[in-house]
Amino acid sequence: MVTRRRVLGAALATTGTSLFTAAALTPLLQTRSARAGTRTASAPLFATALPVPPVLTPLSTAGGKDTYALTLRRARTEILPGISTEVLTYNGHFPGPTIKARSGRPVVVHHRNALENPASVHLHGASVPPGDDGAPMDTFAPGATRTYTYPNRQPHAPLWYHDHAHHHESEHVYRGLSGSYLLTDDTEQALPLPAGSYDIPIALRDARLDERGRLVYEMDDALGRTTLLANGKPYPYLQVAARKYRFRLLNSSNLRFFHLRLADGGPITQIGSDGGLLPAPATLDSLWLSPAERADIVIDFSRYPVGTRLVLENTLGPGSPEQVGQVLRFDIVRTASDPSRVPAVLRTLPPLPTATAERSFELRMSDETGAPTAQGLINGQVFDHDRVDTRIRHGASEIWTVTNPNTLVPHNFHLHLVQFRVLARNGQAPDASESGLKDTVRLLPGETVRLHATFDTYRGTYVYHCHLLDHSAMGMMAQMRIS
Repeated sequence: MVTRRRVLGAALATTGTSLFTAAALTPLLQTRSARAGTRTASAPLFATALPVPPVLTPLSTAGGKDTYALTLRRARTEILPGISTEVLTYNGHFPGPTIKARSGRPVVVHHRNALENPASVHLHGASVPPGDDGAPMDTFAPGATRTYTYPNRQPHAPLWYHDHAHHHESEHVYRGLSGSYLLTDDTEQALPLPAGSYDIPIALRDARLDERGRLVYEMDDALGRTTLLANGKPYPYLQVAARKYRFRLLNSSNLRFFHLRLADGGPITQIGSDGGLLPAPATLDSLWLSPAERADIVIDFSRYPVGTRLVLENTLGPGSPEQVGQVLRFDIVRTASDPSRVPAVLRTLPPLPTATAERSFELRMSDETGAPTAQGLINGQVFDHDRVDTRIRHGASEIWTVTNPNTLVPHNFHLHLVQFRVLARNGQAPDASESGLKDTVRLLPGETVRLHATFDTYRGTYVYHCHLLDHSAMGMMAQMRIS
């Protein structure tokens, strides 16, 4: 039987110039034609300008901290041109507004829950006390308020915030509850990188829209979500000048992996990942983004004449190239001066301390056929809020080996509280794109990664999980206690 998981696995396992092969697409098309369910709407390519989420204005900057207010509420927006779609939002924005913060300066956010379900707001990638982490079971009820304080005692990093209420997180994030939190510091600010209007956050994701333009949510719906969105719009265009731009890419999808390239095969300069700048820039012809991963990139449009239209492509299914092969288009419309540059050295990471322990973790779906009874397992167990799975001594520096033994289903791995270093992927040194600090790492079927993490900040209980949120909602999550 052809299933969603088998097609997804086939698409991810394919290698080569294009990952859309007949082997992956034939069962996909058969499955789509055979499935009963909602007919989906199509979106025109490059008919809408790329919006940039607004930067949230603080209510107060007194007392050496920035204070904000956000309301979780339903709103309506145009995803498809001319059609109003109901979404879940922070302050009515889809995606949520961007918060800009600085290392050493605390941020306080007052959240009001105007939804019908409990919520928990997690600042992904942040080092925060356990009471401010937005743990899956630490929720606040409909009609209630909750205040989170972020000390920002960590280096610069492109963080993001999203709902994390267990059993609701998958649908809440899918319907819109996420936004960027850009933390900067003196190290980053001292570099002559593109800035201001030439520094643009772009949240990528997929969606399934019915004929009336409504977001359709179905658990583990890897095949149905074949409309790609950038900052909430399908296949937008962005008018750019013939100069360098910095793009903060975030994969805010629940399940979709992206493999991105420029249509002309031109170079992409990656300067950062989840935990901030890389030690040195990496010149790539393509890049991976699994759900929740970030890539900080620079594209130099000065090599193109004015009038050029350049497409950012996705070479990874599931979905046909016509559905998911194009992400957005850059239109070079003018010349501009460009004082920016990408230095050969971006930052210096501290040497890795000696490991004090080693641990192994296995992320596995109990059933790869897409059965509704499938469970997400870490080391053979589903998430239990009353169980501590890993006990860690405060100050310890550990090596974690994380494996995906599934043959068809991809995963990734997100660790709360700390940024880690990737030591090895499948027994080989990681490539330059994984040379910096990370909090989320991809695990294609059969892959193994070795990570080095140091637990010397806060004590308390935190979770680690697969950040394919449908998988974590199905139980692929566990708890660690640092004491």
